[in-house]
Amino acid sequence: MTSSSPVGGPDGDGRGRDGERLPRPPAFAFPAQTWREIAHLLANLLVGIVCFVFTLVWLALGLGLAVTVVGLPLLAVGLRCSRALGRFERYRARGLLSMRIDEPSPLPHQPGSGFLGRLWTNLRDPVGWRATLYALIRLPWSVVTFAATLTSLFVAWPVLPWIARGLTHVDRAMVRGLLFPSDELERRIAELESDRGTVVDTAAADLRRIERDLHDGAQARLVALAMGLGLAKEKLEEDPEAAAKMVDEAHGEVKLALQELRDLARGIHPAILTDRGLGPALSALSARCTVPVKVTVELPERPAPAIEGIAYFTVSELLQNISKHSGARTAEIELWRSDNRLLIQVRDDGRGGAATDRGSGLSGLAERLGSVDGLFAVDSPPGGPTTVTAELPWRHRTGSAAGAAVARSRRSG
Repeated sequence: MTSSSPVGGPDGDGRGRDGERLPRPPAFAFPAQTWREIAHLLANLLVGIVCFVFTLVWLALGLGLAVTVVGLPLLAVGLRCSRALGRFERYRARGLLSMRIDEPSPLPHQPGSGFLGRLWTNLRDPVGWRATLYALIRLPWSVVTFAATLTSLFVAWPVLPWIARGLTHVDRAMVRGLLFPSDELERRIAELESDRGTVVDTAAADLRRIERDLHDGAQARLVALAMGLGLAKEKLEEDPEAAAKMVDEAHGEVKLALQELRDLARGIHPAILTDRGLGPALSALSARCTVPVKVTVELPERPAPAIEGIAYFTVSELLQNISKHSGARTAEIELWRSDNRLLIQVRDDGRGGAATDRGSGLSGLAERLGSVDGLFAVDSPPGGPTTVTAELPWRHRTGSAAGAAVARSRRSG
């Protein structure tokens, strides 16, 4: 005796008695994103009422008591809370509206600023004020979106996805306008934070280099000089000839120590750059390069000393790279001003292959120039030639700096 399936019922493979595959179980017709948008629109009313009432209370109390001691701290606390509400709304927009939103930068912390400094920082927080405005203008729109979505759920079901999408587009525009971080400002803040770290690291590395050069060079020679003079003093009565010879050797050590100190000072800031500017300084620098270098400097005036120094040491490192790694036969340096930028171009006919993404000295140069709003570009195909272009912001030389340079030039003359 055999058993049979019920009429129209499925067999073990999901088919009916006649072998025809049955349809899939019924499912909601709307995609998941549409349901998330509907949930966002329906939740707008409750969230809008809570945010509006809370914001209105602290804002009215803070402004009303602003003439007293309590009002301003209350406004500062309210702006902090508005920041938190804005963070919640961004989280809701990410989850339900599938928006990509970055968080704004936190309030700057300034150690030692005191209570009044922190209070003033909170009161002029643009992120908190934008979130406050968002909470105040959202309530009327929340009523509209809740009513339209709830009504459409019952009487306009077929077109609900298009209604929800249109309403949430307005929500997205409001979030972008008031809760998004200011792209340019946030980018600038991030750049300045990164540049500050680069400047600090570079300054620390330069200090370590100067300390090492002093310890290993001039300091060691001066210690040996002191010991030599001490021995010469002891031998002065017993063996005057030996003492004179030791004094002569000490004299030679003094000359070497002075030369090392001059080289170190030139490495910190060369005197010719201070007195005569970039043209003569780069000409003197190129004379020490192992390949012939043509220097062309077309500057109507001298830039600020800090820009001069960065330009000088940038060219110095590039010439060192040419001497050590390029295998070039000739090189060329050009400097000129274009609007508010100082442009530097260094070319050589070497083997090429230079890049800034391999942890080389060029990457350090790029970071150093970037820390002062500069640009650094390398064009170096294999086989050469290599062209390095650097840009620095042009900053005018102040009257005091120019006058000091002229005075030093006159004294040296």
